[in-house]
Amino acid sequence: MKRPLTFGLLLSALTVTGAVRGGHELPVYPSYYPHEIEIRTVAPDAAESLLKQSKIHAFLGDELRLSDSAPDQIAAVQSLGSLVIVRINPQSSHAKADATACAVTRAVARKISSSNPDVILHPYPITPLHGDYLHHVDLAEAAKSRVLSDTQIEPIIRDLKIKAANASAKRLLGTEQADPGPDWDVEIKQTSLAELVASAITVINGWLVPPVARSGWYQAYLVLHDAIDVGTEERVEADLQRIQSGDFNDPVDRINLERAVVTALVSECRQLVVGYTLKREYFSTEFSAGIENIAFDSLTGLNAAIFLRTVKLKDFPWNGWLRLGIDARPTSAWNPITGFSDQFGRLMWSSVGDPALLPSPYEETWMANRVSEIQATPP
Repeated sequence: MKRPLTFGLLLSALTVTGAVRGGHELPVYPSYYPHEIEIRTVAPDAAESLLKQSKIHAFLGDELRLSDSAPDQIAAVQSLGSLVIVRINPQSSHAKADATACAVTRAVARKISSSNPDVILHPYPITPLHGDYLHHVDLAEAAKSRVLSDTQIEPIIRDLKIKAANASAKRLLGTEQADPGPDWDVEIKQTSLAELVASAITVINGWLVPPVARSGWYQAYLVLHDAIDVGTEERVEADLQRIQSGDFNDPVDRINLERAVVTALVSECRQLVVGYTLKREYFSTEFSAGIENIAFDSLTGLNAAIFLRTVKLKDFPWNGWLRLGIDARPTSAWNPITGFSDQFGRLMWSSVGDPALLPSPYEETWMANRVSEIQATPP
């Protein structure tokens, strides 16, 4: 007697609720996180072939240059690659007067950007890819206008002895000017943003300390503070101490302090950021074997926790096997206290760590990973 009664109740419920359609799974899942992630070191010259064959889904590194035969199913994301820095030799005659030093810096900035399509002319240390750029956009535009308004370029360049500080800067100059000897006038340096951020951040039990190291104004301090005079350095350090200790009235006061720090750092032209490059990292978008739903960090690109927590494999509705290639071999210890400090290690920790908060991909703040803010009722 019980079975007919149960059947009747179910039938009545279906009749009341109306027709039920099936045939598809839920359209939204709480996470696309792969249940297996393979990370291996891949040389840049082998990465394109592996992407074409779908043996890796993405290549993390900035040295890959696709050939003309690369298929349309390979796409790229762009993040901040490096800062290009010009430094005048303190012993050079061009460093004696402020006006001369500024003219030299502007001439070299325009020469580098005109000769290298990869270098974006931007004579201000905070770029549009930094989360705090909007706080400095007026200062950045004014600095660019000053560089473009200077017409005395070629006469200055012809008389300069230009030196490359590292191999990447040597590619910007060419071999004929890369090593002028000990009596150089101007030094060109290309600083990787990934290395700069990594050098300023300590990972303690999965937390990034200090998170301010991801901000543009603090990176400007790291790059330029060693070339300012004593008086300027005292002002910068005092403002820096106020920011780090929270000695300000409101967010507007804090932003003004940050602007004051950067203004002091660029007040002299003897060492300036004159431009930046973009880093392009490639991934497969092949119809069935590729990936989609790509999120990345504006400073570190695909080597970010947000990428691994959003990427979706096309041949699986969720989960699946994600295969990644990276151009850096592991060199640091693998432990969650003070290890995972190299590129390979950070990618691995992003894969296995499960912190409550993640670095926001476009600024220095945090975003929720396993927590959410819920308003109590009643409050």
